[in-house]
Parts: sequence; C-alpha cells; structure tokens
Amino acid sequence: MGRFYITTPIYYPNADPHMGHAYTTVFADSMARYHRLLGDETFFLTGTDEHGLKLQRAAEKAGMDPKSFVDRMAEKFKRYWAMLDISYDRFIRTTDPDHEEVVKRAATEMYRRGYIYKGRYAGWYCVSCEKFYSEGEYVVVEGRPYCPIHMKPLEWVEEDTYYFRMSEFQDYVLHVLEEEGRVYPEQYAREVASKIRREGLRDVSIARPRERVSWGVVAPFDQDYTIYVWFDALLNYLTGASYQSDPDRFQRLWPSAHHVIGKDILWFHTAVWFSMLRALDLDPPKKVIVHAFLINRGLKMGKSAGNVVTIEYLLQRYHGSDGARYILMRIFNPAKDVEFTQDMLDSIYNSELADTYGNLARRVGVLAQKKLQGHVHGGRLDPSLEQSIERAINQYIKHMDEYRIQEALHSVMNLLREANAYINKTRPWEKEDPTRELYSLLETLRSATIMLSPVIPRAAHRLATAIGTKIESLEDAQPRPDRVYTVREAPILFRKIGRG
Repeated sequence: MGRFYITTPIYYPNADPHMGHAYTTVFADSMARYHRLLGDETFFLTGTDEHGLKLQRAAEKAGMDPKSFVDRMAEKFKRYWAMLDISYDRFIRTTDPDHEEVVKRAATEMYRRGYIYKGRYAGWYCVSCEKFYSEGEYVVVEGRPYCPIHMKPLEWVEEDTYYFRMSEFQDYVLHVLEEEGRVYPEQYAREVASKIRREGLRDVSIARPRERVSWGVVAPFDQDYTIYVWFDALLNYLTGASYQSDPDRFQRLWPSAHHVIGKDILWFHTAVWFSMLRALDLDPPKKVIVHAFLINRGLKMGKSAGNVVTIEYLLQRYHGSDGARYILMRIFNPAKDVEFTQDMLDSIYNSELADTYGNLARRVGVLAQKKLQGHVHGGRLDPSLEQSIERAINQYIKHMDEYRIQEALHSVMNLLREANAYINKTRPWEKEDPTRELYSLLETLRSATIMLSPVIPRAAHRLATAIGTKIESLEDAQPRPDRVYTVREAPILFRKIGRG
C-alpha cells in the first residue's frame, strides 16, 4: 500500500467560490478518489486562507469583525464543496489553533537560525494578490503602476518589516527546479528557474506592522507585527500533515505531498515555499501540480474580470455534481489555458455522458432484464472487448499516475465507444440467449464505471448498485469470466440538455 497526500490551495474566502475554484478542487478530489481505489493511505486537504489585509478590508466593508466574516465564508465553501461531492479529509482554516501554533513555531525556528531579520521596505503592493510588485512585474496604466492580474492600481507601502533570507537558498531552489522534477508540467519549473537566473532570489518581507494589518498571526519574535499572509498560508500544508504535533504521521505523509495549484501562484509554491522548507530542514513536496487558466470571453476567469461562471449554474445546467465534475475534468489542462464556451461544455456532456456512457448503460440494463430476467451469469468474454478493457485499464492507470486526467477519461470513453459498436454489431436483442454478449457488455460497463468513479462518483455508484456490484478497488476493473450480475434496474444516468 502506498501513501498519497494531496492539497488544494487554501482559498481566500472574500467571495463565493466559482468555476475556477471548482476546476482545481475537483481535480484534487478526483486524484484522491483514484488513490483510494488503489488502496493507498490517502489524505486530502483543502480549506480557507483567512488572514491578511484583503480579508480585513472585506470584513470592514461588510460591517463585520474579521472572525465573524471568515466564519460565515468558510461555511459557504464547505456547502459548495458538499454540492460538488468533494471528499476532503480535513477542511483547514488558517484561524485554526493548531495551524496558528505551527506558524509561530516555524517562524520562531527560522528566526532562531538567523533566517529572519529586521529591515525597512518600500514598494508597490497589491491588496488583492497580497503581494509586492517590483519594476518590470507591474503594468503601467496612465502613468500609474497597476497589478497585472487584477488590473487595479497598486498601493505604495513604506514601513519597517522583517525579512526572510530567501537569497541564501538560490542555488538550492535552482537545483530542485532543474534537477529533481518536482514541478509538473516541467515548463513551469523552467519558467521559475529562468526568472531566478535573470533577477536573482531576493529576500522577502514576511511581517506587517499590526497598526496597519491587525488581522493575522502575531509574530512570535515581535508582538508589534503580524506574519505575512503568504508565509502563514503556505505552512498549512505542514499543519495538515501534523508537523510537530504527530511526528510519526508527518513522516508517513509528507514524502507523498502533492500540491495542486493554478499557475498564478506558482512563484509562492516554488521559490518561496522550497526556501521556507529548506530553512526548516524539510524536503520539498513530492510534486507541485500546476494548471493553466480557464478563459471565458477572452479573459482569465475571475471576480474582477466580471466573467465568473457560478457553481450553481454548473450544477443546474449539467444536472448535478457528476455532470459538472466531468466537464471540468474533460477540459482540465495543466499546460495550456483553456478557452471554453457553453456549446463546447454542452457537447461534451451530451455526447460522452448522456450518449456514449448513459445510453449504453440504459440499453444493456433493459436488455438484461427483458431477455434474461436480470440474471447474467459469467462465461467467456468476447476476446475483442476483453482486450479493449485490459488496454483501457493500462492506459487509464498510466495517465492518472502522470496527472493527465483528460487523457485518462479519453481512454475510458474510447472503451465505451467500442462497446457501443459491439452492441450494434452483435444485436443481442435479436438473440434468444444473448448471455455472452450481455456479459461482455456488463464487464465493459463495470470496468469503465470503476475507472470513471473518481470523477463521477454518484452516477458510478448508482450504476454499480443497479447491476448488482460494488466499487471497492481498481483491481476489480480487470475482466473476469466468473461474475454473476443481478440487474435490478436500467437507470437513466444522464439526461441530455437542449440548446439555450
């Protein structure tokens, strides 16, 4: 049995989650469910990033104190994740007492080792990113520096601060990026390494005066400062793995850590995070899995761009969580931005879920009940379908192990297309005893359903129950001649959607 620790970013709860958040979270959830199918000890962490100036201001705007505001928003995130069947093992909040303790301990340790020192900072700051931008990183609009992501004016900040000696780790971070293969796809490692070689790795401010940013973890080395929100947030991955509180559990989980992130937070999860971990004598995560952006109407999806697609809309249009989850994973692309349209998503849903999978399941179920009273006993499978099942399983495992979920789904759909061609060719409805044909088709459906279950868990379990089986292990997807199917119903798993 292996181990698999997977995390999403912890999200800013300043607004409701949308399709962009779901894109990241459903991928992490699907990977967690896949590893549970493999029998791996699996731990899936998600949550909310609840400190910092942005949330302090959002709470003020809402006429609430920050804790009440984030309490309300954290519950909203949990509700949305429940709607999407997100099977997290812990929902972490940076206001959780055990996390605040980890932040204080980590900051104390780095300070003790001389990696944190006092200095003065002056620079342009984006509240939405909670990030300083140097010259060349920001864009200039009508003579003013603007955030390149949110296209809002930057604020000039000048104050005493504490710095983290990130510059000391330049050679180490370059080695990890260029030699260890810990970032997927590799293009992102090359991008960060190129920036470091071009500009150098500079020390970074990791504290804010409490008089300006009161909402955060108080710096253990100076009570007049709060810890910078990114420094605080990144440490949640250690908290989730029981860093310092349960050393045995931490030693089991941390070597299998996989962080799933969008490319907009790549720098923090590589240059900054690898340096912080090295300062604590900890290894980098096993893999940082980066994905590109969802593009809607020509722009990266986001609240500030005004092009957000809501989770409610996805759930309503695609008849629940399975339809929404499937289309998100079918377009999931780590390497390239994905520009989507409603017609494109509708086409995927109708052609693959409703027709290729759902219609086949319905036809086979009806025939099994009509021709064999629902009892389909084992026997020799059709050799062509048996080979197709084995080939699809091998392709599926290879793609999932390489985080290529879109290709994994392609391999399952190709198997189901072969099954559709087989039923049309063999015409079991015309035979007096179509046991062999229906058994071959049920074995194909069973295998495909197990492979699809990480992405469409509800429909998969419904079909498994309908044909008298269970989804317990990926090993069960292998074709066998000795099963007995009791087909109780022929469910309509996915209803087609019309235009408009």
